[in-house]
Amino acid sequence: VQLQASGGGLVQAGGSLRLSCAASGGTFSRYDLGWFRQAPGKEREFVAGITWSGGTTNYADSVKGRFTISRDNAKNTVYLQMNSLKPEDTAVYYCAAGIAVVPARSRHQYDYWGQGTQVTVSS
Repeated sequence: VQLQASGGGLVQAGGSLRLSCAASGGTFSRYDLGWFRQAPGKEREFVAGITWSGGTTNYADSVKGRFTISRDNAKNTVYLQMNSLKPEDTAVYYCAAGIAVVPARSRHQYDYWGQGTQVTVSS
């Protein structure tokens, strides 16, 4: 599976962005999907996950209530709607795919990764 993330950019604190991740080369609906982020000098951390059906989602505590993960299996795309953005949300955001991962949050559970998209939140 190949994953291509997009939608990052520069936004002021309190603003919103929607990230997209388009998949190709595999059966998209088989995979659980996740979003991770990595800030400079920090470990890559879990942000959100969604099961293959979209029926179950989970979130890091730091984004719960502000971010929403969703997927459209007909379009082979997963989304991350980010609202009320904070400067501490600044990072490179990555999408990832794996089989039967959710509710696990470890990046080691995911088999395929996109290239990342930069999100910068100014104060």
